[in-house]
Amino acid sequence: MKDVKSLQALIALIEDPDEQIFAHVRDRLLEYGPDAIQYLETSWEEQDFGLLFQSRIEALIHEIQFEECKRQLSGWYASTSKDLLKGAIIIAKYQYPGLDEKAIFDFVERMRRDCWLELNPNMTAFESVGVINKIFFGQYGFKGNASNYNSPLNSYINTVIETKKGNPLSLSILYSVVAQQLELPIYGVNLPNHFILAYMDDNGISQFLSNSNEYGVLFYINTFSKGSLFQKDDIDQFLNSIQQTPEPGHFQPCSNSDILRRMLTNLISSFQQVGHAEKVTELIELRTLLD
Repeated sequence: MKDVKSLQALIALIEDPDEQIFAHVRDRLLEYGPDAIQYLETSWEEQDFGLLFQSRIEALIHEIQFEECKRQLSGWYASTSKDLLKGAIIIAKYQYPGLDEKAIFDFVERMRRDCWLELNPNMTAFESVGVINKIFFGQYGFKGNASNYNSPLNSYINTVIETKKGNPLSLSILYSVVAQQLELPIYGVNLPNHFILAYMDDNGISQFLSNSNEYGVLFYINTFSKGSLFQKDDIDQFLNSIQQTPEPGHFQPCSNSDILRRMLTNLISSFQQVGHAEKVTELIELRTLLD
């Protein structure tokens, strides 16, 4: 942390009406990064410098938080692990920079443990998914938010956990994270206008079932419909109904980077519908970091 007195001196200059002076102050404060936020917030609460000071403080805090979000997302994309839950949390921090990450990880761990207590190695793939469905949709009460489908709240992992409502993508992220922590081969599939999960023919599952398709998928799971199961033919019919030519990516798992791109695309669409141009621009900038 740089000198606190220097930081406080810079904050005192925020209200200077000279735009060149403010531009210099802004650039210096941005160099402090997240360390400056608590001092900016304290000044906003305690100082009575007027509306110009307050509006500049608010803009600076948002800019610092946005730069931190970009930094974390770039770091996630450059990492070898690309942890899906961590990536979803970073995107949520765009809107909720102060969210409690530990609370989210703890919640997912509780779900994982509740499922683990009812699973056993002798279960078939269908039986294992039945257990997760029972815990995820029954015990925890998660469901698709059909009444407010396009709300951005459906895309932030913290609000999905809080409200127990989400869109196909956010519900599938939570479901697949829990499943993978239980060593069940369940991964996301990026369909047009929808997002589903695939149970892969891994870990010797073929000893129980022999109907895996050419993509190595035993069956698919629709988390927006309380974990209902279906097969490749159903995807073919869905694609035909929306006049989409089938492609391999419609039937097999996508990468975690693809999932986060889709999450950002959903958010961009949500804010476009309500005319929030500034958020649309920033979210597009975040999405370009994953290209």
